[in-house]
Amino acid sequence: MRGFALAAALLLASPGAALAEMTPEPVALLQGLDKITARISQFSAAVGTPVRFGTLSIRVRDCEKNPPEEPPESAAFVEIDEMRPGEDTAKRLFSGWMFASSPALSALEHPVYDVNLLDCKATSGSPRAASGSAAAKDAR
Repeated sequence: MRGFALAAALLLASPGAALAEMTPEPVALLQGLDKITARISQFSAAVGTPVRFGTLSIRVRDCEKNPPEEPPESAAFVEIDEMRPGEDTAKRLFSGWMFASSPALSALEHPVYDVNLLDCKATSGSPRAASGSAAAKDAR
């Protein structure tokens, strides 16, 4: 009972910490591993624009980052399809959220490739959106 009261007091003392909003960012920084060649590649993917990594087509649908005053975390909703040579249709391999701090939480399961989220970032030269601002919410 004492532990419950302490936890409740801590939650009431810092209500904003549990409800912090993430800031949408226009670019995801991804890392790909080709398991055959052991080659690691870092590449950027703009939200909504597909990028290629080997036979994979990767499309980031949303990329969000914690504000600077919060613990660092980036999350992206990613769709990964495989386009094999000679085939007309893509096969969906992964669709879901990836988290930079926990790459194994929801990972692509593929015999040749690994893809992880490293960070969400603003495009070079563009200002960061303020946390919780109406402009950032409208940009989605």
